[in-house]
Amino acid sequence: METQVSERLSIEQIIADCERYWIDTRVPRSRVREMATELQSHLLEAAAEGKKPEAVVGDNLAEFAEAWASEYRGPASLDAWYNTGDPATTRREIRSAYGWLVVALAVVALLAIFGPKEETVDDVEVWRWIWVIGAAALGVGEMITAGFFLLPFAIGAVAAAILAFANVAVPVQVGAFIGTSILSLWGIKRFAWRSEEPVHSIGAKRYVDAKATVVEPIDRIAGTGRVRLDMQQWRATTQLDEVIEPGTEVRVIDVTGARLVVEPTE
Repeated sequence: METQVSERLSIEQIIADCERYWIDTRVPRSRVREMATELQSHLLEAAAEGKKPEAVVGDNLAEFAEAWASEYRGPASLDAWYNTGDPATTRREIRSAYGWLVVALAVVALLAIFGPKEETVDDVEVWRWIWVIGAAALGVGEMITAGFFLLPFAIGAVAAAILAFANVAVPVQVGAFIGTSILSLWGIKRFAWRSEEPVHSIGAKRYVDAKATVVEPIDRIAGTGRVRLDMQQWRATTQLDEVIEPGTEVRVIDVTGARLVVEPTE
């Protein structure tokens, strides 16, 4: 009985930790509820079959939660940039991004000092407010949306605001805004694209490309199906419209949440 209570508390803690991670990294709450329900179902099934939670979520719960969350919210969170991929490669890419940022700040500083000045102070005053308000609005917009799409333009607006307060000519301000925004967008997308690469070594993801045998008819429309893999049974689905009958050998092509996505090997 004590073991059962311990397992139940462990499952509840895993689900709570995943839910908190998903919410903090901007997964829609409606999706969070669906994901938590499916995860709970699979963890309970695993426990009933004598399997530990690690058989479902792997040894790193944060990586499992991120791999699943990335399917529902596009580019991964900033935390995921530091927690996925080869650490040495990640550090090099971070240093590279910081290097480009330093270069951009140096260019902005040089323009502020040596750039052509605006003779009409009133015009500069108007543009100061435009850039400051724009940067604030874009920053707030970035905090309430996902995908880091507005962040590069907020950075560009800040660079332009610095030049505006230095009385640099308006065309130079606009050019700095465009150039800094493009550079920032390029840097952020480098991380986002890399973080979207599939991770097959965590939790059930490690079974991608493995062979399994259908033990319960897999029907995508009805939402039913189970397969036997490594002497264990897993819930399964397929991208095909046809029903895959028991006894069919299948290959795991993906993992959606805690469910294996399979297709016949023939």
